[in-house]
Amino acid sequence: MGQHILVVFPHPDDETFGCGGTLALFAKSGIPITYICGTLGQMGRNMGNPFFANRETLSKIREAELEKACKAIGIQHLIKLGLRDKTIEFEDPEPIVNRIEQILREVQPSLVLTHYPGYAVHPDHNALGELTIKAVSRLSTQDRPTIYAHAFARNCQDVIGPPDIVNDISAVADVKCAAILAHRSQSQVMFPRDNKTEVNEPTKNAYSHMLQRESFWTYRCF
Repeated sequence: MGQHILVVFPHPDDETFGCGGTLALFAKSGIPITYICGTLGQMGRNMGNPFFANRETLSKIREAELEKACKAIGIQHLIKLGLRDKTIEFEDPEPIVNRIEQILREVQPSLVLTHYPGYAVHPDHNALGELTIKAVSRLSTQDRPTIYAHAFARNCQDVIGPPDIVNDISAVADVKCAAILAHRSQSQVMFPRDNKTEVNEPTKNAYSHMLQRESFWTYRCF
């Protein structure tokens, strides 16, 4: 099994805010990355600041933002599952697990990045993380990739302990910054524009820690 990274998250921007620096480091070292994005974030609350999207146009805008962010990070292959935002927990799980399993067998990744079920705040995060882990568990033990699980619930370290993977991403801070700003509809809330023309970079505000390190837990299937 060669080196290949498979990323499975439900929303456009999950790949950037949670692990954009880690992915950029992999891409910089020449490791191919495939991203399975569950939805187009059509039920997101952020529609730009000032608004430049509405409920009808948001999915197309976020899809374009996703593609721009993937290009900035160096993600070569993007797979869109076409699920409905904020409904993954209510979907029939079997077709989703089957599809992820199919991709796992095709890509044969050495590493999977997904959300840590129960500790990723949003129901879509927890649901797709759980389905991804179920898909990995269907593989034979020798064929299972390592799983880096992303958790950020307030109590996660109290329950599951400290992360065992802490990546210094400062060397690719500019890449992650570009990807964050590519998700314009979502990032403008955190990084508003000066004089309505220039976007404040994350290095200049309270979110600057996002450009310094990213943490994960190694999830073990049994």
